[in-house]
Amino acid sequence: MKVTIYHNPKCQTSRNVLALIRERGIEPEIVEYLKTPLHKPQLKALIAKMGARVTDVVRWKEPLAKELKLEGRDDDTLLEAMTAHPILMNRPIVVTPKAAKLCRPSETVAEVL
Repeated sequence: MKVTIYHNPKCQTSRNVLALIRERGIEPEIVEYLKTPLHKPQLKALIAKMGARVTDVVRWKEPLAKELKLEGRDDDTLLEAMTAHPILMNRPIVVTPKAAKLCRPSETVAEVL
C-alpha cells in the first residue's frame, strides 16, 4: 500500500503517526512540507481529498496565525497563507489509496491504513 505522510519531524504527533505506520510494516513516502512546501493547487487538492474545510487544516495554535490575523478570513486567503508559511499547515496528514486524513490524535491513522 502506498502511504504518504506530510510530516514535521519536530512535532510529537507527527513522529507518533510515522511510528504507527512503520509498526504496520509500511515505509511511507515522507514529505517534510516545511522543506518542500506545497503549492496552492496541491494544498487545495489535498484538502479536497480529505473532505475537509480549509479552516480544518490551519494550525490555529501557531502564533503566526494570530500575527497574520487569519481568523475569519476566506479560504483563498488561508490557502495563500499556508502556501507562503507552511508552518501554518496542521499535521500530520496521511494519504493512502483509502483516504486522506489529518491524524490528530495519532491513533486515528488506523482509519486510513
